[in-house]
Amino acid sequence: MTHPLTTATITLTINGSAVTKQVPVRQSLSDFIREDMGLTGTHLGCEHGVCGACTILLDGEAVRSCLMLAVHADGTEITTIEGLAEPDGTLHPIQQAFHESHGFQCAFCAPGFVMTTVALLDRNPEPTREEIREELSGNLCRCTGYHTIIKGVETAVELYGSTQEASVTEQEEGCADA
Repeated sequence: MTHPLTTATITLTINGSAVTKQVPVRQSLSDFIREDMGLTGTHLGCEHGVCGACTILLDGEAVRSCLMLAVHADGTEITTIEGLAEPDGTLHPIQQAFHESHGFQCAFCAPGFVMTTVALLDRNPEPTREEIREELSGNLCRCTGYHTIIKGVETAVELYGSTQEASVTEQEEGCADA
């Protein structure tokens, strides 16, 4: 008699660190991130993929980690909200933008909105207000009227763009010095 497979070994990169773990085959990716990895910034709201609080970047794309099994993340690169800030605590430009615009009240939804915005601006560095609204439509916030969240994304467009330009300039200067 064969026994059903109950665990599997996965290897992935999470916030820049390689990880190999044995996981239950039915464990959600969000539970793996929170419970096994101790990265509790990925929030669980609805656990049905509706609210967006559990949004992470999987190979650069925004995904709902509550809808995916951990075993399906084998071989991928994951970035959570904890992976955005610099090691010295300096906020990612998008985190800084939301902070400066007072984008959230309770901030339970913040990680999902921030990760969604990172994916948006990586793909489209200068979105229109309508494109921002469309992209954020899959994330729910129970505290705000979304105006400050949209303002946060618009501020992020400005900060992120100037940070990207500074990075390119630094790279060009480094090449010139070599």
